Order: sequence, then C-alpha cells, then structure tokens
Amino acid sequence: MAAATTEPRVMVLPFPAQGHVIPLMELSCKLAEHGIQVDFVNTEFNHDLILGAMSVERAIPDGIRMISIPDGLGPEDDHADIGKFVRDLPAAMSGRLQEMIRSNKIKWVIVDVSMSWALEVATKAGARAASFSTYSAAVFALRVNLPKLIGDGVLDESGNVNRQAKIQMMPPIDAAEIPWVSLASTSAPERRRNNIQNVLKTNLSMPLAEVIICNTSVELEPDALALLPNALPLGPLVAPASGPAGHFLSEDLACLTWLDAQGPGSVVYVAFGSSGFLDATQFQELADGLALSGRPFLWVVRPKFTTGAGVGQDWFDAFKRRVEGRGLVVGWAPQQRVLSHPAVACFVSHCGWNSTVEGLLHGVPFLCWPYFADQFCNQSYVCNVWGTGAKLCADERGVVGKEEVKSRVEQLLGDEEIRARAAMWKDKACASIAEGGSSHQSLLKLVNLLRQQ
Repeated sequence: MAAATTEPRVMVLPFPAQGHVIPLMELSCKLAEHGIQVDFVNTEFNHDLILGAMSVERAIPDGIRMISIPDGLGPEDDHADIGKFVRDLPAAMSGRLQEMIRSNKIKWVIVDVSMSWALEVATKAGARAASFSTYSAAVFALRVNLPKLIGDGVLDESGNVNRQAKIQMMPPIDAAEIPWVSLASTSAPERRRNNIQNVLKTNLSMPLAEVIICNTSVELEPDALALLPNALPLGPLVAPASGPAGHFLSEDLACLTWLDAQGPGSVVYVAFGSSGFLDATQFQELADGLALSGRPFLWVVRPKFTTGAGVGQDWFDAFKRRVEGRGLVVGWAPQQRVLSHPAVACFVSHCGWNSTVEGLLHGVPFLCWPYFADQFCNQSYVCNVWGTGAKLCADERGVVGKEEVKSRVEQLLGDEEIRARAAMWKDKACASIAEGGSSHQSLLKLVNLLRQQ
C-alpha cells in the first residue's frame, strides 16, 4: 500500500502592522487554494484584533491556521510604535519562532521583508526561507542598493541627504524621498539613523532568502524586476471574497449599499490606509475641499485619524450633517469592493503599495497624497510612469488647501487621457493574474517550490 501523502506546511510571518498583514494573508489564501497548509503567525495583540474584526463565518479559509506569539511589549506600550517593534521584536520572538518551526516540522518560512532578521532564525531551525516584499520591486531594489547610495555620497549612514540628487531607478525619486529617510522627520535624526542602520544590518540576511515574492507583475515593473533576478512577481494580490481576513478593524458594509445609490463614475473615494493621519488644520481643509467639490464622496476616517487638538466631535458632527445625502464617512471600508464599484470615479490615496496596486487593478484614477516611506516612490509610478493620476500640492503652510482639493478633483475627473490609461493598466493587471498570465505562472512556480521537501 502506498504511503499517504501530506501537503507541505509553510509558516508565514508578517510585520505586525495592518498594511503588512493584509497582503501576506492574501498570499496565504492563494497558497491554501493550491493545497499548501499555512501557519500564519501574528503577535498576540494583532491576533485578537483580527479575530475581533471577522464579521462573517469562515473568513479564514481552510488550510490556514492562525497562530499568535508574544511581541515583548507590555500593556502600557504603544503597539503602533514601529520603531519599538523594529528594535525589540527579534529578541522577543526569535526563540519561540525557532521552537515552532522545529516542533511543527516547517519546511519553508515566508518572511516579511521588514522582519528580515527572521530569515536567519528560519535557516538555523532547518527551514528554507523566502522573502516577501510588502512594497514595490523598485523599493526592494532601492533597499538592496542603499549601501551604494551611501558610497556615492548621496546620503550618509545616518540618513542625512548630502547631495540633492534625483535617484534614477524606476521610478525616479528625489534623494529626500528615499523611504528610510522620509520615515522620520528632520526633527527626529536618531530615528532616521536607526532606520538606515536597520536596513543595512538586515540586508546582510537577504542572501538567505531563496526567492523574493513580490506583490507586483512584470508588466507593472519590468525595469525594477530586472534588478532582482530571484524575484517572483505574482501580484496584484486580491483580497479573498470570503471576508475581511487579516483586517484589524471591522468593515462598514453599509457603504456598499450607499454606493449602489450613486451614479456611475461619480464618487470620490478617500482613504489613507491603516496608519496615515492628518493634523487638525489639514483634516478640516480636506473636509471643506470635499464639500466644495460638489461631488458625492466616501471618506474613511478611522479612529485616531487626526493628531493634536482642534477637531472636536461637535465640529465633525456638524460637517457630516452639512454633507448628509452627498457625503458618507465610515470608520473602515472593504476597499477592494469599493474600488471595483462602478460608482467610484477616483481614489484620494496616501499611495501605500497595497492601495496603489488595488487602485490600479480596478482601473481607478488617483489623487496622490503621500507622506512617508515608500509612498513617494509609488506616487512617482502613478504620475510619472503609468500616468494614472495626479499630485495634490501643499501650499506655503505645508497644507493641501480646500481649493486645491476642489480643483484637483475637477481636473482629474475631466481628464479623459488619465481615465483611458487607468483602464489600460487595469486590463494589463487583470490579465497578469488570470490563468496563464505572468503572475499566475509565478504563483504556480512558488507552489511547486514550496512543495519541495
């Protein structure tokens, strides 16, 4: 009698932030569809958030086992403090991860690039390792080339820009927009130095990854992918239809009913991701700009979206009454379902990579509002390479004013060429993930690789 065969078990390890958990959960769903068993490891804090946000049965597909692990933070610590996570997670998690890999006989570990220290943990435990890029292939290539930029004198090892140069990788960005420079303000030099030093340190572990899994396609980023010979581009990843797996906040599905009542191509969708925020002045200018636009709008305002004092609940309630019937404000939205809705005309976005590829996949023009990390690079793709959107520009106060919001919305929605290019890139993106497409073929290569024992 032939021995029974078992499907391989793979560990997936995201950085503990919403924008990292979601695409790795989407990848895990793809792998589960092909019979791969997945141990999805979240920190205990995020594990509870994800389970709490699941509003439908079977939101986590069969084949995915959700596992939690302590993150080393105490109840009084800020779980949104990325700098603290980067500093403390390796010591808090390494021993437990190594034990889990060995005891569960894990043969492969897929490691978020922002958790690259875990590549060494995986290989020491006897597993093979892959790296997952939660940002574009261009930013991954920029990360790999950071030592050269320092050697060329563009910036120093503390992240200080020494030469105002245009980085001519695809897409072009200014030196000050290098992600690990823009992660910290000029008033936080120590944080910026820590960012750069962490990248340089974890880059040393990159050769341990046998493959780099990218949420992109060869059609979207041919030049950047050419710089990464061991890359497997299998995006854009699409959220599972079964429910909000991987989300930290409950989705307001009533916004879909509201969209159904709007005219085709009429709604301005505004969302700044899971970590974006605006100060009180900017928040009010955006609100007034949306009101001035005269367009119906759907605006995602999650808890603690504004910083500092100035936006009181009374003011915000009065604003919502003022735009009632034309504007809808929700705490969190099912973004891919919103972007695919025929009523949506454009996407006012912070240009996080997840949002960028989701907007592209659904053919929605962008108004770009980046503020840190890789978002400036993604804006350059949208505006300078793909031609599917426009920038929002700040005034002398550093504020995007209400008149700027109003005029840019009018300009974008009247631009037939941008809409045509958005439709063209939608076709390319959809073709890449369809059966036989370039990204679908990469997915099958990954599945076959993970089945190797």
